[in-house]
Amino acid sequence: MSAVMDFLTVFSQPQLLLLVGLGTFAGVYVGAIPGLSVTMAVSILISFTFSWDVYPAISLMIGIYMGGVYGGSRTAILLNIPGAPSAIATALDGYPMALRGEAGEAIGVTTVMSFIGGFIGIGVLALFAPLISDFALTFQPRDYMLLAILGILLVGSLSQGSLVKGIFAGALGIAIGAVGRDPLTFAERFTFDFQILEGGISFIAVMIGMFGVSEALAQLHHVDKDAVRQKISRIVPSLSTVKKHLPLSLQTSSIGVVIGALPGTGGDIAALMAYDHAKRVTKSPEREFGDGAMEGLVAPETANNAAVGGAFIPMMTLGIPGDAVTAIMIGALFIHGLNPGPMLMIDQPDMFWFIVGALVTANCFMLLFGLTGIKLFTRIVEMPRAVLIPLIMLLSIVGAYAVNNSISDVYWMLGFGVFGYFMRHYGYPLGPVILGVILSRLLDDNWRRAIISEREDLGRFFHGIVTSPLSLVLFAAVILIFVSQTPLWSEGKARVFGRKGEQQ
Repeated sequence: MSAVMDFLTVFSQPQLLLLVGLGTFAGVYVGAIPGLSVTMAVSILISFTFSWDVYPAISLMIGIYMGGVYGGSRTAILLNIPGAPSAIATALDGYPMALRGEAGEAIGVTTVMSFIGGFIGIGVLALFAPLISDFALTFQPRDYMLLAILGILLVGSLSQGSLVKGIFAGALGIAIGAVGRDPLTFAERFTFDFQILEGGISFIAVMIGMFGVSEALAQLHHVDKDAVRQKISRIVPSLSTVKKHLPLSLQTSSIGVVIGALPGTGGDIAALMAYDHAKRVTKSPEREFGDGAMEGLVAPETANNAAVGGAFIPMMTLGIPGDAVTAIMIGALFIHGLNPGPMLMIDQPDMFWFIVGALVTANCFMLLFGLTGIKLFTRIVEMPRAVLIPLIMLLSIVGAYAVNNSISDVYWMLGFGVFGYFMRHYGYPLGPVILGVILSRLLDDNWRRAIISEREDLGRFFHGIVTSPLSLVLFAAVILIFVSQTPLWSEGKARVFGRKGEQQ
């Protein structure tokens, strides 16, 4: 009975309900602006909420978090500029739908599916938090390294053309992510003795440049072309559409929860893995992936919102942050005299159930705010290109500068924008570059930890992979994904199915 009362605390106090709603509303629009990350917003809130009681402070932060994860899909669909890394996969099919005049439908689907994914993640947090945390603790550094490699190999599903071009783009992203001082030895890497490179290159600047500026440059070829009128008669997807995609949303939500519960991962990796999963299990989509497939919206949006609930699992049960935002929230709980970890569940279970209730409330507000203002937002796509292109450039410049308040990030953003334009022109995919930058640190750090733990003996390292069931499964998945994306596999598969068809 006590747990139910703690869960209903947010609903019973108008002040808390208002703060969750306000935070969610702000999060949706902060997440939609490239460069203004949820992590940044929550970290700023700590200084404002320092003197508050713990319930109001956490309510506002949770609202910002839940709304911000969803908000990144808005500009991804309308302008092909992901508002957050977790919306990169959403842009792959959302933007082609906007070009067809279906931006309203795309936003409606992402909103409802984000709502479903969010509820699944929260449900798993409430019911299975200790169990999922125990599983997350079994991951060794080599497992995180294999998980990063698995993510890099998803370039085959993100690249619409040559696998070689996709792998090259992913490797380029890893190299960009490695620029700067080595976090372990503090030695310079790829800096070429330029001081400006010692701090590394902001992946936000790379992402905005690659997607935003390159899109503006590509639109210059069609500046005289009339804008596509958007069909906004149907925003909320039909019940039949939701039922059709419900099995896929359940599968990708489970991916989001598990990936979100792994410390140091987050919704961006979950969304990309979910997108790859959707491509593999969807036998006959109405449209091809990358050309406006509905499944390409359902998978990443359910996964990245389910990852929110997943990220709270290690935070609440072990005191280990699932991502950058929950790391800040741990700091906020410490400031207010609480100690996240195993004893929190025993000594102060009221805080656990309050957070679950606040997440449910924020998820409901996200659905409400997500389905409003769509007609106004779709007007952006209907602007003449002579107005839209400067708007994209302005958003890109503001977003790049807002990350570190540094003009050098703007220069990097412009440089990568020009580079991204030429990559588009020659058929190289941009998504794998961003994925490589994001996963570079995860891959590098855990490779180092894994090899040091095995006393720098490669034999012991591979022996650990073979003898650990989890490592062996991940290693087999890496090999299988790599092989399945080669031309020889495709030819063999075609021959087998061709023979079966002839026999029938």
